[in-house]
Amino acid sequence: MADDLALAVYEATQSFPREEQFGLRAQMRRAGVSIVSNIVEGCARRGEIEYMRFLDMSFGSLRELDYQTSLATRLGYFRGVAGNTLSDKCTDASKVLAALIRSLRST
Repeated sequence: MADDLALAVYEATQSFPREEQFGLRAQMRRAGVSIVSNIVEGCARRGEIEYMRFLDMSFGSLRELDYQTSLATRLGYFRGVAGNTLSDKCTDASKVLAALIRSLRST
């Protein structure tokens, strides 16, 4: 799911204005990749405490991306329903990741 989100970020931000190449577009892409990267890196770590730390960082990047998606939508940077689709994917990923974090914390 997080990998699909990262791919969706790249696709959705292709239509951003040229002046956003190193601004909002780059930040959104970085956040999208960070979500998945932190999950993968956390899985490779030894121990649940480190894994949880990386999941928390991933969740932070996800919330960051969600805000950036909202901002880009309000600025009119997306074509068609790309902003809504990306926002929905953020919501879905957030629910799954939050459930995983809750589950691990309760054990």
